[in-house]
Amino acid sequence: MAKRSEIRVSADQIKLRSGAQASVAVVGNPNSGKSTLFNRLTGLKQRIGNYPGVTVERHIGTLLFEGKRTELIDLPGTHSMSAHSLEEQIAVDVILGRMQGTTAPDGILAVLDATNLYQGLFLLQQLVDLELPMVVALTMTDAATQTGIDIDVDALSQALGGVKICSVVATTGAGMENLRAALSALPETPAPNRISVWPELTVAAEKLRSASVGSLRVPECERLIVDGVTERNQSFSSELGDAAVAMLADLREELFASEPPIAVEARIRYDWARVTLNAVQCSTPPFRSWRTHLTAFLNQPVAGTIGLFVVMAVVFQAVFAWATPIMDFIDASTASLGASIGALLGDGAFSSLIADGVIAGVGSVVIFLPQIVILFLFIILLEDSGYLARAAYLMDRTMRSVGLSGQSIIPMISSFACAVPGIMATRVIPNRRDRIATIMAAPFMTCSARLPVYALLIAAFVPPDRVGFMNLQGLVLFGLYMFGIVMGILTALLMRKTALRGPKPPFALMLPEFRRPNLQTVLIQLLGRAKVFLYRAGTVIFVVAVVVWALAYYPRSDLIGAEAEKQQTAAVAMLSGDELALQLAQIDNVAAAAQLEQSWLGRAGKTVEPIFKPLGWDWRVSAAVIAGFPAREVVIAVLGTVYAVGDEADEATLSSRLKASSWPDGSPVFTLPMVIGLLIFYACCLQCAATLAVIRRETNTWRWPVFAWVYMTAIGYVGALLAFQIGST
Repeated sequence: MAKRSEIRVSADQIKLRSGAQASVAVVGNPNSGKSTLFNRLTGLKQRIGNYPGVTVERHIGTLLFEGKRTELIDLPGTHSMSAHSLEEQIAVDVILGRMQGTTAPDGILAVLDATNLYQGLFLLQQLVDLELPMVVALTMTDAATQTGIDIDVDALSQALGGVKICSVVATTGAGMENLRAALSALPETPAPNRISVWPELTVAAEKLRSASVGSLRVPECERLIVDGVTERNQSFSSELGDAAVAMLADLREELFASEPPIAVEARIRYDWARVTLNAVQCSTPPFRSWRTHLTAFLNQPVAGTIGLFVVMAVVFQAVFAWATPIMDFIDASTASLGASIGALLGDGAFSSLIADGVIAGVGSVVIFLPQIVILFLFIILLEDSGYLARAAYLMDRTMRSVGLSGQSIIPMISSFACAVPGIMATRVIPNRRDRIATIMAAPFMTCSARLPVYALLIAAFVPPDRVGFMNLQGLVLFGLYMFGIVMGILTALLMRKTALRGPKPPFALMLPEFRRPNLQTVLIQLLGRAKVFLYRAGTVIFVVAVVVWALAYYPRSDLIGAEAEKQQTAAVAMLSGDELALQLAQIDNVAAAAQLEQSWLGRAGKTVEPIFKPLGWDWRVSAAVIAGFPAREVVIAVLGTVYAVGDEADEATLSSRLKASSWPDGSPVFTLPMVIGLLIFYACCLQCAATLAVIRRETNTWRWPVFAWVYMTAIGYVGALLAFQIGST
């Protein structure tokens, strides 16, 4: 990491580029109303990016007040200055001005939940000790009043070293004008006085600063003494020097002896928070509102679990079913536009590029948008209402038994509709190892894109017999769903035991009261999610779609085209009406199949046929699988083209062609063992450029998407091989 002076220069350059006169870090506990307040202050004047070298998002917005521009940095929620996750470490690094490429803050906007002062005061006193200009936004004051909580704001300000406190209601905008004025004047505001909560720590930090060789400040030395030199704050060691490192060990021994340092700090600071709370807050018997009754009901284990499954069923139904009409409309619009462009430009490579490459490529990106918007609408509503924290708490014990956390449940369930929004939903998981393990498991869930392949093969080759009161075809489909779940769970468990091995972080979670989500916050976050997907994942998907088009289109055979024209001329001379239209369509389908066979994609299918022949696949199946790697949805269309029934063929026509497909010796290609192997392959293999692009986006490296593709393809290949070879004996 760069030295502090280098970071300061970078920060100044960033401020000059943005035109802001000051930068303010927005800091607070999770679920304290921080994001709602940030959105209320900045509106649509926001930009989203990643912190350098990590996958954690950086939200920066601009506050305009009386001609002054103030840059607000919305930091990940944290409970204290001792980080337990990557997000918390980034928040601490930004506050201390040690995050390279990020504006070192000129001040702090501390967000304090009025309904949970005890927890918030722990972080507030640590922030006061940083000696930076600070304003405190006391949020949810309306909810505090409703629950019988009365806070003496002036007394609280004095207890926090004279810091200015603005009481606000972010959902309604009450008190926001006063807060905007305070933030605009923040750079000229004196820093609050340090709180004498732990004078022994301050004295030890001053000694360590004097002995260090770098430009460490007292607040940074205090964090070093409490946390020690760890993997997360390794950059500090270069500024300590050998003498200071030795002194650090002595100071920690002197202050903590055999007790855990974090436990000592918690005892001292929470003692202060308890005394302060008694002095500034008084409570009256609250009015038991519907929120209170609902909270008490859902906090019960049985009722809470039932409620969770009901909510998840609604989310799953919404993502899976509600998006379908919009997706069908997008698909139909894309096809109609492509057909219109094709008719306008006529036959030829350019027409096919625009219609089948560009328009179809854009459509393959946009078609996922309804699912993503609906999923994140529910996630944002659940998070803003306070329910998401309860869902994570209820499922934590169960999910930990398979190597994940309770916060993995929503991404896993969401992936049944589509792995793309499911993987994006892993952002609710604070621990990096759990997040990546969930990302690796999510593509195994049976998404909607697999269903057309499953439906075609099951309907064609699995008899509709009854097994008891159930249908055999339905049982096979259910088995494929369960197979995906099992493989995903085993993958997560394997990841956490090997590549992602490490201690599980403490599961610290505050259960907030239920509250009404803010419409502005919901809309702003939805817009941000849609932009992230379209701009970043969409570029990769689009490029891959155009590449696949080129492989399937080139090279063109003039002989095939000439023969098709000759047959069409003869048909026009001999036939008319529907019979002519049917014959012309058949000629086009046969010509398209012949062109595909001699295209680069067809040649690739024949080249790799020896690799897939042990699975019982011929070159046609191999070519369809290769074409389906960018998006498995196109497999049916490619099979329709290969078997000369057209890419709009109905299921019955294509099924009959598949059943009639044979090897040169006359033996059938699609036997039951081969079909079972093909189903296993599709259940395991990662055939989705969108998923790979989003994994790259969420992990900030190509290592994980490449690993996921190789790992899942290998499992699919081995499973198909075993099914065919064992079933054929």
